Amino acid sequence: MKRVLVDVNVILDVLLARHPHAVAGRAVWAAIELRRAEGFLAAHAVTTIDYLMRKELGAAGSRRAMRALLRVFTVAPVDHAIIQSALDSGGPDFEDSVAAAAAAAAGCDLIVTRDPKGFRASPVPVFTPEAAVPLLGRPDGVT
Repeated sequence: MKRVLVDVNVILDVLLARHPHAVAGRAVWAAIELRRAEGFLAAHAVTTIDYLMRKELGAAGSRRAMRALLRVFTVAPVDHAIIQSALDSGGPDFEDSVAAAAAAAAGCDLIVTRDPKGFRASPVPVFTPEAAVPLLGRPDGVT
């Protein structure tokens, strides 16, 4: 089973139904829910998602969304070593470098994002949601 770190932008696409991006994001999420892949979020992404969700849905709506998120995804730790690795990576976007370092430490096989340029220095292969879906199998259970 593939281990997949999903970037903040893909999660927000799904939770906020941001079209047209939500379609492929939902397919990635469904593959994870159906256990065709194991889904991860970098620890720092969780608080970012909550902050942005509160702006859109209010505190109660955000808490519901966060509970749903944590039923599906495992949180990949971000600690001193991960931050140092991100700093040393030379990646163009520090937040994305932290996510990539967390993905590597968690043993992820791929990162799913709509911003592959931010992950140029990633030690883990990076895919857009559209490119990742075939790698994860069809969410209806058919491969």
